Amino acid sequence: MPEPTPVLPEALEQIMSLPKSGNRLIICDVDEVILHLIRHLETYLHERDLVFLNHEYRLTGNIGRRHDHSVLSADLVRKHLLSFFDAISHAQDMVHGADVALSRLSESWDIVLLTNLPGGHNKPAREKLLGGFGIPYPVVTNSGPKGGAVAALAANRAGPVVFIDDSPTNHTSVQASLPSSVQIQFIADQRFRQATAPDSHIDLLTGDWQETADFISAIV
Repeated sequence: MPEPTPVLPEALEQIMSLPKSGNRLIICDVDEVILHLIRHLETYLHERDLVFLNHEYRLTGNIGRRHDHSVLSADLVRKHLLSFFDAISHAQDMVHGADVALSRLSESWDIVLLTNLPGGHNKPAREKLLGGFGIPYPVVTNSGPKGGAVAALAANRAGPVVFIDDSPTNHTSVQASLPSSVQIQFIADQRFRQATAPDSHIDLLTGDWQETADFISAIV
């Protein structure tokens, strides 16, 4: 089991600016959960003669050149991700049903969107896009494993905390930092979801917002 992750100062500053509340809390990722990521990234890669090498849930070591499948270096993957998010942050498609499900849940839960967004300057574009979809909840930007940020968001909350994210790394981090949380691994892309074997701390693996809302609504 990894050690609990400390919250980054820049994430903590955003968290401390949120209204104080003791209500039940949903902490929800954005990419591949509320907004499609993989379908847009795949288009970006194909335009540059690059491909996913398989449907394993990782980016570094899983993107290569189309003609020979040679693996891109971690540094080049990072550069492409920065370029990708600069180009797409204002124009990603919404995952079907996310707006309706979150609106329904917001009647009895606080909702905070915790997103690892390369290029902090893209936060306003992301907030505007989400708001246009009827998803007006506070956005906190983070970098790296999310356990520390989730624990900080959950501090002084008496009720249950639900964490929704696609990344196994983030779920492992949250399990170390806030093991009492309910963990939902949401992966919109069916290929990557079907290739994912959920860890034992995952309470639900899904790519369906109706199922997600029903599952959370049953939490007492």
